Amino acid sequence: MTHARMSVAEIEDLLHREFPQAFSHGDISIETADGRTSLLRQRFNDRMLRPGGTVSGPTLMALADFAMYVVLLSAIGPVALAVTTNLNINFLRKGQPGQDVVAVARLLKLGKRLAVGEVSLLSGTSPDPIAHVTSTYSIPIV
Repeated sequence: MTHARMSVAEIEDLLHREFPQAFSHGDISIETADGRTSLLRQRFNDRMLRPGGTVSGPTLMALADFAMYVVLLSAIGPVALAVTTNLNINFLRKGQPGQDVVAVARLLKLGKRLAVGEVSLLSGTSPDPIAHVTSTYSIPIV
């Protein structure tokens, strides 16, 4: 896992082509992806909030899953049919309304058939994570 097999631009092209329902809204940007880590940002909008004014769990889970998919694609190349087999999330503190959510993903192990990683989700510029995610992806034989 020393270099990326896909650049951010190549990943974005693949996502627009193969996964437009998740990536075409323009609210998520891929800031970096280097074959080991990725950094994604979801711009704040009111649809992210649940009653009580906190960022919703489904918003956080979807962004974390997407960040893992991006780091995996950057590591293995254009294998669009890689799928989540497990996702575990711990909600640590309230995500603040009005703040972007940042996902920092890291591959922990990349095998031939499975990849395991973790994602820290941050609210705005705070260094304290609002959620911690571990995830496993199944990689199809191509």
